[in-house]
Amino acid sequence: MTMFLNSLRLAMRSTLANKMRSFLTMLGIIIGVMSVIILVSIAQSTTSSISNAIASMGSDLLTVTVTDEDVTLDENDFLEMENYEGISGVAPYLTVSSTARSGSTYTSVSAIGVTGEFMDIAGRDMESGRAIVQSDLDWRTYTAVVGAGVAGDLFDSYDVIGKTFTMSGHTFTIVGLLAESGSDTDSQVLIPLTTAQRIADSTAITTAYVMASSTNTVDIAQSEAEAHMLQLTGDEDSYTVYNMSELLDTMDDVMNTLSLMLGGIAAISLLVGGIGIMNIMLVSVTERTKEIGIRKAIGAGKKSIMLQFLIEALMVSLMGCLLGLALSWLILEVVTLVAKTITFSMSLGVVLLAVGFSSAIGLIFGLYPANKAANKHPIEALRYEG
Repeated sequence: MTMFLNSLRLAMRSTLANKMRSFLTMLGIIIGVMSVIILVSIAQSTTSSISNAIASMGSDLLTVTVTDEDVTLDENDFLEMENYEGISGVAPYLTVSSTARSGSTYTSVSAIGVTGEFMDIAGRDMESGRAIVQSDLDWRTYTAVVGAGVAGDLFDSYDVIGKTFTMSGHTFTIVGLLAESGSDTDSQVLIPLTTAQRIADSTAITTAYVMASSTNTVDIAQSEAEAHMLQLTGDEDSYTVYNMSELLDTMDDVMNTLSLMLGGIAAISLLVGGIGIMNIMLVSVTERTKEIGIRKAIGAGKKSIMLQFLIEALMVSLMGCLLGLALSWLILEVVTLVAKTITFSMSLGVVLLAVGFSSAIGLIFGLYPANKAANKHPIEALRYEG
């Protein structure tokens, strides 16, 4: 224990004696840790946000999409699926990308033509006002339910009921405000499906949400939806039926692979930092040759010398790691403030991985210089005049 404390004290003294050189040595570790933490944290936080958005729609929800441009289906073709026992509701919808304007303020929105059942089936919540109802579809009214992001961009306020905006050459009156979700739904504008069809100049529908009768009948509902689409199209390659749980699993697999890839790429920076540590430690061993000779002459053994230089390399690596963690936290906080809709944070697992990897880098790349110092002959070391 005494040997360890003495080695720690000497390592600390040596590190602080050359502050600028020590900092430049740490720089590779700092950049490496920041790369690992920021890239992996952003990937994990984005995955979590998307997963929460999908999960909030319910595990009993299916998404049916026509993928063949030659296949044309209308609203009633999808609504026929409500006749199946395993399906409790169908909400066909039509997406029309557009730009909304209020006064001199513009914002890009995703305008979605929906039916009266859309809110319940898709699991959307209202903050205020009302949803799109059947009378809006019957009369093809220019009414809209806007997301929180749209309200903030156009009016800088959530008190938007009764206000108007222009979109696709028409003036829409806001009748409802969606609850803030922190996902892409905040930039959506829901309008009557018939109105969206008029704007798009087409009655063709390519997508619908399908709700299973219960969470226990999702597989049955999926089979029924697939059978219905096959009957309509005659080609099983012209449509897809997504189960939300399957979509979540697929997305998790993809994002986990992406996180590993990003972490691996960023870890290369840590290896470069390790090479920098070894290089400076070799310089330090050469500069302190006479010190090593004196220590050996008064009785210090190989183990003591080696421990001193290993601790010094480990200390430089860990100090760089801690600075990297602090800067990573600061950058993620700034990114969170800028992004607003997604909270980026460091997970404990990623932090422990960075600390462990940095420790390993310090020990591995400090081993050769420490061994070189420990093997110096005391007489030759004392005669060194470098």
